[in-house]
Amino acid sequence: MKVITYNKLIRDKIPEIIEKSGKKAITKKLDNENYKKFLDQKLSEELQEYLDSDSVNELADLVEVIHAILKYKRIEIPDFYDIQKKKAKERGAFNQRLLLLEVIEE
Repeated sequence: MKVITYNKLIRDKIPEIIEKSGKKAITKKLDNENYKKFLDQKLSEELQEYLDSDSVNELADLVEVIHAILKYKRIEIPDFYDIQKKKAKERGAFNQRLLLLEVIEE
């Protein structure tokens, strides 16, 4: 018998997919504290996967994790986009592709 240990947050349908492949998935439901910890780990993991691949699919995974974090924090998606729009209005977006090289103080 071969056992592979993951200890990582997975999407809801992954256990079913594993079972359909003839394997057995051992899972547990996380409490709030651990759920947040593993969401943060998943965010980092998905960001690294996107950076390594430059794949839109990986970017979609990153957004999925962000949505899960917002739900955990009880922030509705439209409210989040309102925060984003307010910040863009106050500080701008990234449309001009500006790179800050230096700030000179006199």
